[in-house]
Amino acid sequence: MTATTTETPAATAAGSERAFVDFEGVSLAYDDSGNAIEDISLSIRDGEFVAIVGPSGCGKSTFMKLCTGLHGPTQGSVRVAGEPVTGPLKISGMAFQNANLLPWRTTLDNVLLPLEIVRPYRSQFRKRRAEFVGWARELLRTVGLEGYEDQFPWQLSGGMQQRASICRALIHQPKLLMLDEPFAALDAFTREELWCVLRDLWQAQRFTVVLVTHDLREAAFLADTVYVMSKRPGRIVERREIDLPRPRELETTYREPFTSLVLELRAQIGEIRGGAA
Repeated sequence: MTATTTETPAATAAGSERAFVDFEGVSLAYDDSGNAIEDISLSIRDGEFVAIVGPSGCGKSTFMKLCTGLHGPTQGSVRVAGEPVTGPLKISGMAFQNANLLPWRTTLDNVLLPLEIVRPYRSQFRKRRAEFVGWARELLRTVGLEGYEDQFPWQLSGGMQQRASICRALIHQPKLLMLDEPFAALDAFTREELWCVLRDLWQAQRFTVVLVTHDLREAAFLADTVYVMSKRPGRIVERREIDLPRPRELETTYREPFTSLVLELRAQIGEIRGGAA
């Protein structure tokens, strides 16, 4: 999938200015040791691609769990699609650092798994299986896995497993895609290749994305907006809009102004790690 138009981040969100994810004064304490995150207020537009960066242990993954309802806040409120988040969201898809494909299922059957367990698809699965298989095959084709549908996870490379994991996260057509370090375990070349796969999937479908990452090049290449978090208790200390036209090519990441942007983010996180939270 190759995009042909050039758009700024503002144009990307045109017509989608309403908040899709809304945090208002959110704090979360897991135990008596204090807050994991503290007083976070932010809004993510419908269709926006957001990256969360910061030092290890700052609460990036906690933020993701609050977005999807896996945890509830100790203070404040979280709303998604205008509704309070009171439990696990059915409109979200998730992919993690490890692909976590079920070893006894083929690539195709791993991708189909959410349709077997997520409402309303699970009640329709037997009747609509042929249609759902078509969805899965199209996704696999889009990410370069056509011909691997009948392979088991152990027959796939790490990058291929992660492609299948992203397909599984998207098969039920979620409105919100949550990515927790999805490419961290891959080699540099495979990682960059999958950045482009994700870029093209998002360009075509415009779901809302929250990407948690330690890779500042990844954040700046993919995101409309990058949020920088402090040390624990994690707070938002900067919101940086990535004012680079889309579609972005990998060559962009080796040239100005991209390189200066990444160096600025790196310097800020270095200050956060070395100074007070």
